[in-house]
Amino acid sequence: MVSPNPLQAAQRQLERDRDATSTFPSLLARKVGRMAGSPLAYLRGTAPLFYELLGEHPELAEGPAGEGWLVGDAHLENFGAFRCADSQDGESVVFDVNDFDEAIIGPFRWDVVRLLTSVILAGRELGSNGKQSVLLCSAILDGYVRALATGDVPTDAPAAVRRLLEKVEQRKPKDLLDDRTERVHGGRRFVRGDRYPELAPELVPKAHAAFATYVERLDPEKKLARERFAVEDVAFRVAGCGSLGTLRIAVLTRGKGEIDSGWVFDMKAEGAPSAQVLLGAPKLAPAERVRTAAITCLVHPPRMTGTTELDGQSLFVRRLLPQEDKLDLAHLRAEDLPDLARYLGALLGRVHARGVQSPPAQRWTSADLTALTEHAIVIAGLHEAAYLAMCHSLPAT
Repeated sequence: MVSPNPLQAAQRQLERDRDATSTFPSLLARKVGRMAGSPLAYLRGTAPLFYELLGEHPELAEGPAGEGWLVGDAHLENFGAFRCADSQDGESVVFDVNDFDEAIIGPFRWDVVRLLTSVILAGRELGSNGKQSVLLCSAILDGYVRALATGDVPTDAPAAVRRLLEKVEQRKPKDLLDDRTERVHGGRRFVRGDRYPELAPELVPKAHAAFATYVERLDPEKKLARERFAVEDVAFRVAGCGSLGTLRIAVLTRGKGEIDSGWVFDMKAEGAPSAQVLLGAPKLAPAERVRTAAITCLVHPPRMTGTTELDGQSLFVRRLLPQEDKLDLAHLRAEDLPDLARYLGALLGRVHARGVQSPPAQRWTSADLTALTEHAIVIAGLHEAAYLAMCHSLPAT
């Protein structure tokens, strides 16, 4: 019987968040505010708590065999649309897992349980009751087991994914620039504010140097014109939930030269993955770990991913494109949910099939799947309790 103290669990998580935002303390309130939005938002921002609970209650960490690259933070909102290079040397927009910050080699079942937990906690956003949420877990598992065995995902994406892809494919580079930058003196700069605060002056030259290192690693043979990477502006970037408080720098470059064709990059400091508490430290440097997981596990990884360093921190770098977007959970149609759940399970299964290091000796049984759902139900209850305890501890406004 699991009997944790949710007040203590929430307090431990708040202490971790305070430590994580110690360099940028103003972001603590923003991070806690985002996590207070819903139980799913709390799960998104508290990956360390998930693995802490697995460590405290090892029966919840047990299950069927199979090991390899984990997403590490598998949940509903870590799937999305993005632009990538395709197999014909062109470009395409795909929908897949889009966040490997927490990637690590470990038991596949942990990713599965975390994804199931997110579906249960997303009831408010999805408009589903408890019975429906458990049925969605079954759909996820059905899609997952098939893809883990074959490495294939259904060629027909569900309706919700098709609608998202159709929407983002219409976007132009100018749309991204207009959303994040402003025209000044014949050029562009990031719009300063809550989203893009000013970068500390001492970090500006270091950011330029770190970006130059990324460019050289990305294109050592200088196949890409270097003027496209000429930096026009840098700013601190506030984005995400669990990552709030880490060093994150937005870089605007000249791109193709015209005022409406600049390129935007994200340089994000990577730390230890949350599952390290159970699995030990990975051998790869943090940013290289993230990049290796993405290019190993995705059929078509995002374009222009790379690594650099700044003040001893390992930074993962990628170019941002206007096609990046996620499903709006609150506006999904009820009739779309089962097919969508099955598809998300299949995408996770394909990620695991591509990143496998120790394949399961036999196909996961119905008893295995039932046990994983039961684990997710318990863990969802623990997160819901910790979420409410955190909300209870916040000052009234």
